[in-house]
Amino acid sequence: MNGDVRRTVRAHSASIVCGMDKPSTFPFRFRERLYAAARLVPAVLRWPVTRLVAILLVPVAFCRAPGRARCLACQWALGLRFPAEDLRGLAPSALAAFTRARAEAFWRDGQVIGLTSGYRDAELQRRMFTEEVLRTGSVAAARHRVLPAEESSHVRGLALDVRPVEGARWLERHGGRYGLFRVYDNEWWHFEYRTAEPVRLPHPAEALRTRP
Repeated sequence: MNGDVRRTVRAHSASIVCGMDKPSTFPFRFRERLYAAARLVPAVLRWPVTRLVAILLVPVAFCRAPGRARCLACQWALGLRFPAEDLRGLAPSALAAFTRARAEAFWRDGQVIGLTSGYRDAELQRRMFTEEVLRTGSVAAARHRVLPAEESSHVRGLALDVRPVEGARWLERHGGRYGLFRVYDNEWWHFEYRTAEPVRLPHPAEALRTRP
């Protein structure tokens, strides 16, 4: 799947979450120019530029979804900030929670939150676990960082690895309002969608031991 198609799918997901019933038609050529320009922006200026882009896109978003304009403009702006981000495969509940949470972080507190890894298919998760077993030398050690496919919330589309650190801190403080919780002490980036706040565990390996 080429880059334009992937970004169209991501825009479609954000549109649904933001209350729209059809995919975004944000022009490809204009968007590609913005992607190219964004890569040239110094790191210190990226937040002001992202904020400015979001503000400029609000009128366009208002034409598409009057009641959700800021949410949609936020998703467009963050799509430019994190062009490799992939929201496909997330469970609808997790996608909606993540989209609403980072829109609040963006507009209310000036904090950007990007997705590093969300849904993973079982084959990828099995490969990651095997590689971690080889790296650490044992299954038990590997489980401290990666779970087998049959146990992973990433495979179920309910887990989100986020960035940057400041964004994860914001989500740790406020994500519970959306059902997003940090679940492991040793993974500051890993959050999961839950209907009730879970007990924080030291690491993923503890999940198997605490199951009834």
